[in-house]
Amino acid sequence: MSTRKSGVLALEDGSVFRGLAFGGTRTVTGEAVFNTSMTGYQEVLSDPSYFGQIVTMTAVQVGNYGISPEDEESSGPKVAGFVVRELSSLTSNWRATGSLDEYLRRHDIPGLDEIDTRTLTKKLRVYGAMKACLSTEEISDAEAVRRAREWEGLVGFDYVKEVTCAAPFVWKADDPSNEMYLPTGTTLGRKPRPAKTYRVAAFDLGAKYSIYRKLVRHGFEVHVFPADASPDAVREIKPDGLFLSNGPGDPSALEYVHKTIANLMPDYPTFGICLGHQMVTHALGASTFKLKFGHRGGNQPVKNLETGRVSITSQNHGFASDPDQLADRGAIVTEINLNDGTVEGLRHKELPIFTVQYHPEAAPGPNDADPLFVDFYNLVDARAHGKV
Repeated sequence: MSTRKSGVLALEDGSVFRGLAFGGTRTVTGEAVFNTSMTGYQEVLSDPSYFGQIVTMTAVQVGNYGISPEDEESSGPKVAGFVVRELSSLTSNWRATGSLDEYLRRHDIPGLDEIDTRTLTKKLRVYGAMKACLSTEEISDAEAVRRAREWEGLVGFDYVKEVTCAAPFVWKADDPSNEMYLPTGTTLGRKPRPAKTYRVAAFDLGAKYSIYRKLVRHGFEVHVFPADASPDAVREIKPDGLFLSNGPGDPSALEYVHKTIANLMPDYPTFGICLGHQMVTHALGASTFKLKFGHRGGNQPVKNLETGRVSITSQNHGFASDPDQLADRGAIVTEINLNDGTVEGLRHKELPIFTVQYHPEAAPGPNDADPLFVDFYNLVDARAHGKV
C-alpha cells in the first residue's frame, strides 16, 4: 500500500480527479491539456511551449527510463503541473541520473499519478482544453474547483516574456550537450556540416535546445535574441537569415514581436516553426484562432499540398492560422493537418519566407521533417548568391 499522500486535479466544469502526489508540494493553476506521445516525457516537461499548462500523458506508464541531462530542452521543466496514469517505481536506463519524481521535486513542479487519464483525455477532447487546478497540498475539492475557475486563462496573455532569454548570446556549437554519446564514444545523429557557415538571427520565443543544435548541424552560426529585441539589434550582427522559434501562449498577444518580424522579413530569408509560424501569420496581417483541444504529441499526420507527401510530425500548439486571411496577404498554405484540416505550413509568394506549425527538430518520423533545415540552408545560400 502506497504511503504517498493524495492530491487533486480539478477542472473548471466541476470535475475532480483524485490521485497520488509526487514531485513538488504546491498548488498550481493552468490549462489542462493532453499529449499523445509514447515517450519523450522529459522533452515535454522542459519544452517552454508548455509554460502555463498542466499536461496529461496518455501513455499508461511514465518515468521508466528516468531523467537525463542530455535530454533537457531548456533550463528545466516549464509545465505548471504533470498528470500520469502510473508513475514507474523503477528507473532503468544507462543514461539516467535520477528519477522523474526527483526531477520534479527538485524544480518544485507538482505531479499526480493513479489518475484515470483515459477519462480525463476523453473529456478534454470532447469539451476542449479547460482551466484547471492541480494541488499536492491539503486542499478541498471545492477549493480546487474555485481556483480552476478563477484562473485568468491563456487567451490575451503574453507568456513568451516568462521563457525568453534575458540577453542575446551565441549558441556554442562545441557545447557537450549538443551531441549524444554511447559508452563506446560513438556519436549518435552526427551529420556532415556544409562547408559554408551562415549566420542566423534566432528569436527565442521559448525555443527548445534541439532547434539550435539542428541549426548548427545544418550549417548555421546561431545568434539568439530575446523576444523583445529590436530590428536594429538584429541588423547590427548582419545576419544571413532569420529564424523564429516555438513558444507558449496566445500568439495574438505578442504585438511587439509581430511588428519586429514585419520589419525584418522583407530583408532576410525567414524560417519559422510553431509559434514562429504564427508570428509570421500576424506579421503578414492575418490572424490566428484557438483550437478546441490543440495538437500535442509525436504522431500528427501532415500532408504537403505541393508534393502530396505525408509526414508524421511532433506538435505542441493550441492555436492555428486563418487560411483565408493568409491567401489575401501573399501567403500560400503548403501543408495541412490530416486530422482536422488546419494550416500546418505556409510560404510567401514573393519573399523567401516559409514556416511550419510543427516541430521538425523533434524527429518523430523519425526524420520526416529534417529536410526543412536543409531547405532553410539552401534558401539562405541562394539569397547569398543573389538567386532569390
